[in-house]
Amino acid sequence: MISFLIALQLALIVLLVINSGKTYRIISSILSGVSVLVALFIVSKESHPSYKMIWIFLILVFPLFGGLFYLAYSLQMNDPRVRKRLSEIVLLRKQCHELMLKENDDLLPQVCATCDCAPQVKYLQQYVGFPVYDHTQTQYFCQGEDFFNQALIELEKAEKYIFLEFFIIEQGKMWDSILEILARKVNQGVDVRLMYDDMGCFLTLPGNYKKTLEDLGIKCTVFNPFKPVLSSLQNNRDHRKILSIDGKVAFTGGINLADEYINAHVKHGHWKDAAVMISGEAAWSLTLMFLQMWHMESRTTEDFEKFFPWTGKPCETPTDGYVIPYSDSPLDNEYVSEQVYLQIINTAKNYLYINTPYLIVGDNLLGALMLAAKSGVDVRIITPQIWDKHLIHITTRSYYRELVQAGVKIYEYTGGFNHAKTFLADDKVGTVGTVNLDFRSLYLHFECGVWMYGSRALRELKEDFLQTVSVSRQITEEDCVKRLPTRLVHAVLRLFAPLM
Repeated sequence: MISFLIALQLALIVLLVINSGKTYRIISSILSGVSVLVALFIVSKESHPSYKMIWIFLILVFPLFGGLFYLAYSLQMNDPRVRKRLSEIVLLRKQCHELMLKENDDLLPQVCATCDCAPQVKYLQQYVGFPVYDHTQTQYFCQGEDFFNQALIELEKAEKYIFLEFFIIEQGKMWDSILEILARKVNQGVDVRLMYDDMGCFLTLPGNYKKTLEDLGIKCTVFNPFKPVLSSLQNNRDHRKILSIDGKVAFTGGINLADEYINAHVKHGHWKDAAVMISGEAAWSLTLMFLQMWHMESRTTEDFEKFFPWTGKPCETPTDGYVIPYSDSPLDNEYVSEQVYLQIINTAKNYLYINTPYLIVGDNLLGALMLAAKSGVDVRIITPQIWDKHLIHITTRSYYRELVQAGVKIYEYTGGFNHAKTFLADDKVGTVGTVNLDFRSLYLHFECGVWMYGSRALRELKEDFLQTVSVSRQITEEDCVKRLPTRLVHAVLRLFAPLM
């Protein structure tokens, strides 16, 4: 769209100059005036500063069409049909949050009295509606193979329902093994539902795959089907990975259902990833997140309470710390994932360990990471040395210099591609989920994660992180010294980072 408008602008300028200098001056003045008004509106609007900057830059460079392009983008979101759909989503999310809190004992007073992360719990429970749970066991998986093997075991135990929501599904060893169990479970009377993102599976599944699954008895819906039209709504993808079994066991993390995630197909060297399994009360939250998205896309209504697994009897799962599953939506102005990350960074006292495949962040997260390191916190970040997207990898490296100079230790995993998305601080608090440290994950995608305090999974995460550091290369200040042309490329990429 941008390329087209740039070309159109150049053609129009040439045409107007050739035909009539007076006409050109009139039209140019009108369009420039529109761009000025749009720029003033953008500055006063409540939105992320990085997005304001890129829009202002585009208007400055292309004063004739920059303002019109922003108006075209904004009018899509203000379409009455879109606004009605958004209001339905907000209502559905509110109902899910109320149901989460209804079926859960309020542990907030206990948490406030026994741990030093009360502000994080208050934010997630009181403000955005994700309750804190005990009576939950956690297990961390440092490889896709481990997640896959455990998922097969848990799927075989399903008695009532299996819900799957994934960004990418690709036919092969991993998916075919899961599909065989799903088809068998359908024949046993289990309610099996699958939702996948249409853009994520655009090149990995046949166009009629939904019907193929429905012929097997599997209920299926495709999230935000791709349409060959210019629409900003195509940016909002379902990047979540959720597997819920009977509401008693649930998984999430960075692992999709494709063979490279279990190293059955080598794509970018050894694929390093992370996932977490939660058993007990907290699994209900991930189940409700799936149901909310399912009903949003399928446009159906259903009584969610009938899926609650602990009706009439308490959950007897032993307590393994405090657990809060959470999700994030791009359709509001609440950046839940960013706030979770910021609170972990800002409360770290001794160390902060981060896994991320991409490191493309705004001033809030960048400043918080640098301040933590300057304040004596041992901040370590592992990114991949082998990239999956070259331009994104160059942009990630453009952040290294200022972070390293501030005392942040950056490592690149040398064995292959590090796709894990994890935070861990001080042996106490951390999160495992689907959220990359980039603008797309933080502000444009539907995402989810599991916040944990004092859980077993955090100890396993720490062991895995230190093991990964031992096979990674630390970035030095000398590595960050670049020639002028490279620095200019980095500056341009940083400017356009919000569009990546």
